[in-house]
Amino acid sequence: MKTDVEKLEETRAKLTVQVPYEDLKPEIDKVYKQVGKQVSIPGFRPGHVPTRIIDQRIGRGYVLEQAINERLGDYYGRALGEADLTPLGQPEVEVVETPAVEGKPGGDLKFTAEVDIVPDFDLPSLEGLSLEVSKLEVSDEDVEKELDQLRDRFASLKTVDRPAQDGDFTSIDMVAKIGDEEIDSVSGVSYQIGSGSMLEGMDEALNGMKSEETTEFKSTLKGGDHEGEEADVTLTLHKVKERELPEADDDFAQMASEFDTIGELRSDLRANVEKMRRQQQALEAREKLQDYLVDNTDFPLPQAFIDSEVDRLADGKEEADRDELAETVKKQAKQQIIVDRIANERDVEIDPNELYQSIFEIAQMYGVDPMQLIKDQSQVAAMGQDLRRNRALVSALREVTVKDEEGTEIDLSEFTKDPAEARAEQAAMAAAEQTAAPSEEEVSGSED
Repeated sequence: MKTDVEKLEETRAKLTVQVPYEDLKPEIDKVYKQVGKQVSIPGFRPGHVPTRIIDQRIGRGYVLEQAINERLGDYYGRALGEADLTPLGQPEVEVVETPAVEGKPGGDLKFTAEVDIVPDFDLPSLEGLSLEVSKLEVSDEDVEKELDQLRDRFASLKTVDRPAQDGDFTSIDMVAKIGDEEIDSVSGVSYQIGSGSMLEGMDEALNGMKSEETTEFKSTLKGGDHEGEEADVTLTLHKVKERELPEADDDFAQMASEFDTIGELRSDLRANVEKMRRQQQALEAREKLQDYLVDNTDFPLPQAFIDSEVDRLADGKEEADRDELAETVKKQAKQQIIVDRIANERDVEIDPNELYQSIFEIAQMYGVDPMQLIKDQSQVAAMGQDLRRNRALVSALREVTVKDEEGTEIDLSEFTKDPAEARAEQAAMAAAEQTAAPSEEEVSGSED
C-alpha cells in the first residue's frame, strides 16, 4: 500500500492511498464465497458457484463494492499510521479508482481522504518547573467530623416528645386530592424531614408539627397520571424519632474498630484524613500540571472540529452559551492532545489486566454489570485511553517539584509510582513473606 500526504492547511491534510489488487484480493474472494452461498443458480450447489457465473449474474462491480466497503476503514487507518497523523473528526473519502469491473481481474484501488488533523507542536519543558498546591492541614474538627460519621453508622432511632425538626424521622399518613377526587394515599410510612424525597412543600409542613397533629398544604405533583397538577394534601404526623449517636468512648472504639481506646481510633481517623488530603494534593498538582501544559503549548484547532463538538454539547439546550462551550471544547481537546503526545513519546502502555480491573471497579461504583461495559469495545477503548492519559500525567508529575503555599516541598512519590515498579515491589514483598514462612517440614519437626 502506498500513501501520499498533502498538507492542505496546518490542521487539514489530504491522503491519497493506492492499494494493490493483491492486498484487496482476500476480501474479494471472501465476498465471492458469501454471495455464492446466498444466491440460487440452477446447476450449482450453494457455496459452489464459480466466480465467472457470479460476475455474469450479479456483476463483479457489486463484489468489488462490498469488498472495498469492508476494508476501506482499515486502509484509511493504516494510511494515517504511515503518515503519522492524528485525525480530528471524520474524513471526506472519495474512491477515485477501483479494480477492473470487466475483463481480466486486476487493477489497484485508489482513494483520497481529506481530514482535519492535530497540527505539529512542541511540548513545553518540565525542567525546573515548580507547582504550588494547598497546604495539608488536618484540624481537630476534621477528625471529629470523621468520628461523627462513623458514630452515625451505629446510630439508633429514639421516639421523642417534641415538635418535629429538620433531620427527624417521622411516621405519617398522607392523602392527596384534586377537587373531590382522591388520587393517592399512604399510611404509616417513614419519612426523614429534609430529604425532599416525596412531595414539594412536605418538609416545610412537617417542621414544627407534634405527634397526632394534622395539617394541610398544596403541592404540585411530579409524577403519575396527574403530573404537573396541583393537589390538596392532608398530612397526619404519628411519631417523631431522632437519631441517637453512641457515646464516643472506649466501648464504641472496640465495637466499631480494631482499636481498644477512643484515643487510638481518633489517631487512626486523623491518619486517614491526612492520607485523603495528600491524595487531594496529588490531584491538585496534576490539575496544575495540565493547566501549565495547555497554557504553554500553542497550536490551532480546526474550526469544523470545534463547531461539531459545540453542536454536540449544545444539543437540546436552547439557552446554551456557544462561546463558553467553545472555550471548554478547546481546553479539553488541547489537554487530551498534549497528554496523548506525552504518552506516545514516553511509550506509555496499559496492562490489559489493569484495564479490566479498572472496568470492574467502575462497574461496581455505578452498580452495573461489568460485562455490559466490556461488550462495548468503543467504551473499553475510551477507558483504556483515559487510563493511558492518566498514566502519562503521573509520569510527567514525577519530574516536577511540588510545594505547598508555605514553600514546603511535597513528597508525592506514594501517588506517582511507576506501575511496573509497584508490581515488582509487591512481588518482592510476597516472595519475602513466603521465604520467611516456615515450611510444613519445619512445622512438623518443631511439633516432634
